[in-house]
Amino acid sequence: MSQKQYTASSIQALEGIEHVRMRPSMYIGDVGTRGLHHLVYEVVDNSIDEALAGHCDRIEVTIHEGNAISVKDNGRGIPVDLHEKEQKSALEVVMTKIGAGGKFDKDSYKVSGGLHGVGVSCVNALSTSLIATVKRDGAVYEQKYSKGAALADVKQIGSTEERGTEVFFQPDGSIFQELEYNYDTLATRLRELAFLNKGITITLKDERQSEEDGSYKTELFHSEGGLKEFVEYIDGNREAIMENVIFMEGERDNIPVEVAMRYNTSFNENLHSYVNNINTHEGGTHLAGFRRALTRTLKRFADELGIPAKEKVEVTGDDFREGLTAVISVKVMEPQFEGQTKTKLGNSEVSGAVDKIVGEMLSNFLEENPTEAKQIVQKVVLAAKARQAAKKAREMVQRKSPMGGSGLPGKLADCSSKDPAISEIFLVEGDSAGGTAKQGRDRHFQAILPLRGKILNVEKSMLHKVYDNDEIKNIYTALGVSVGTEEDSKALNLNKLRYHKVVIMTDADVDGSHISTLILTFFFRYMKELIEHGYVYIASPPLYLVKKGNKKFYAWDEKDREDRTRELSADGKGVEVQRYKGLGEMNAEQLWETTMNPESRIMKQVTIDNAGEADRVFSMLMGDEVPPRREFIEKNAKYARIDV
Repeated sequence: MSQKQYTASSIQALEGIEHVRMRPSMYIGDVGTRGLHHLVYEVVDNSIDEALAGHCDRIEVTIHEGNAISVKDNGRGIPVDLHEKEQKSALEVVMTKIGAGGKFDKDSYKVSGGLHGVGVSCVNALSTSLIATVKRDGAVYEQKYSKGAALADVKQIGSTEERGTEVFFQPDGSIFQELEYNYDTLATRLRELAFLNKGITITLKDERQSEEDGSYKTELFHSEGGLKEFVEYIDGNREAIMENVIFMEGERDNIPVEVAMRYNTSFNENLHSYVNNINTHEGGTHLAGFRRALTRTLKRFADELGIPAKEKVEVTGDDFREGLTAVISVKVMEPQFEGQTKTKLGNSEVSGAVDKIVGEMLSNFLEENPTEAKQIVQKVVLAAKARQAAKKAREMVQRKSPMGGSGLPGKLADCSSKDPAISEIFLVEGDSAGGTAKQGRDRHFQAILPLRGKILNVEKSMLHKVYDNDEIKNIYTALGVSVGTEEDSKALNLNKLRYHKVVIMTDADVDGSHISTLILTFFFRYMKELIEHGYVYIASPPLYLVKKGNKKFYAWDEKDREDRTRELSADGKGVEVQRYKGLGEMNAEQLWETTMNPESRIMKQVTIDNAGEADRVFSMLMGDEVPPRREFIEKNAKYARIDV
């Protein structure tokens, strides 16, 4: 048998654009929905960078028919003159060379969001068609590209008094798994950018579907209040304990810092941090500086009032953050992020800058606003008392852990595998469905934990009540995780996690959806690390069994049922349709083949694309305020399932 020689000719040296097309996930995260939307963010980031440099205040994003996108700004316009080194137009260099762009030149941009420099050239590489239109120096220029390569030279196509850049692109269907842009996903990010960059006007228009009056769906995002309005928006579904948002702004060591914060009556800490408009959901040095300053300043103020001593309670950093909603935004000239995902800031100098600014300005606020200051301290004392009660309840949870003495929950039907990477646990509503699931599962790698009814709504519950709840105790114990550290009483230790797939499996009806939402709320508030690691899933049991004679199909929605019925009989005669009201109505074999078998099941992985928006939605759906929830239901009623 002849073997091909391994020589120099076997080595592939891929040029930048070719490499992007071959390994797109290295540049945009993935080739699913998230990566598709990331293309828009990369182009918008360029316009935001122009705004940060003081040259742009309007950005227009349009979703066209066929899911093409255009992003237009009124910035300076990308230069079109000859690039000396490349001997091509600067526009073509920016659009086709990975690592090219003005953001590495500190005279052009002090700070920027797209830090790997792949931005628009990466978008170009992953698009079947891209048209760049530049207005500058009284002229309009255009250049067309396909899959990262220029189709012709830059040409002047007109004259104008305007200036700016417009990028129109069509994502490549051979690279992306789907090409459907989600309006709400884009709107959430653009709204966030408007809050983070006050004074900029961003519009989003969807031309794929016209409104009833023939116009297109359009939204305008503009914020004069910036982070103050951002906190009010995030916190809109909670009851504030103080009327005004505390706003702090300053610059130290060339690092501009903005912080907005307010306390509410909830029991959750909601901190959202940004570096150069990038959401650093893993935190970093800027968040550490904020927490340190907050704890030190409030503790000193509380001690001066003598309240902790009077109440005989010891206050910790955790207590100062309960019921706090805050947004921290810093602009850093040369940020260092841990990992390639840009989710944790590593610059040590930022911590000190944030600490000093927040410490000084918060001290001033407390002295100048004694009423609000006392309200905050009283909230902190309540949190400290609740934490002490929660500590006792949490110790009970830890004592019941598998590594303790009392073993696993009695209702848990565990799997035989001890390898977390292949093991999965199904959280099932009720003993009936739990019994069917136990019979239908593969015992080697699938565990079943039946839950009794609806678990506690953690959005409206104090910490000690959460840890005291039997069903929640069973979840902690079955998963094998430990909870709580000196710095963070909710911190989750995943070192002994026993399953890398935690599957919520409830009935496909309104009650089942409610139970699923309650469990998701618990995971988001108390086990967010599970979601961030990609360990949480939602099972999708079918709604119908459609059969005629020996042929049968399962259907997951109404359209699916109609299509399957027509497939079995053109006129629908002789077709039997069985509606599954609950998992318990299926036998073990049916549950296995439709919902639990890895070869045929449909499972949705739970992800957090935008922590601020997720926080707002959970507090609105599961909190005390009824009007926003009613408004949400009325707006989304057409998507809801109603069981009669």
